[in-house]
Amino acid sequence: MQNQSENYFDETYDLVKKYADERLLLLKIQTAKKTSELISKLILIFISSMLFFFMLFFLSIMLGYFFAEKTGSMIYGFGIVAGIYFLLFVLFLALFKGIISKKIKDSTTAVFFENNNQFDSLDDEE
Repeated sequence: MQNQSENYFDETYDLVKKYADERLLLLKIQTAKKTSELISKLILIFISSMLFFFMLFFLSIMLGYFFAEKTGSMIYGFGIVAGIYFLLFVLFLALFKGIISKKIKDSTTAVFFENNNQFDSLDDEE
């Protein structure tokens, strides 16, 4: 009887240890997947932002020269473009706290807390 109860506890300990190891592995896989999704989104945003910056930079130069030709003065032409950017900056600051900041927070947390059917099915198999 003593041998049988020792066997039971040893087997139970091994099963619990195996279960904990597998859950830890699952957590590592889920964390790696979520982190890679977040990094890929950040890289996409960075590259898109750089391309958008250069496009906007050259369009701004073109617009500056256009307004300079229309006004007859380089200072006024590029001053109008600077004024447009100043208004956009003020608008951005006004909207950032309310709308943009919330969307950034929501999209970042969505990466980590979205339901993944792939991992849910792994949980059901155990």
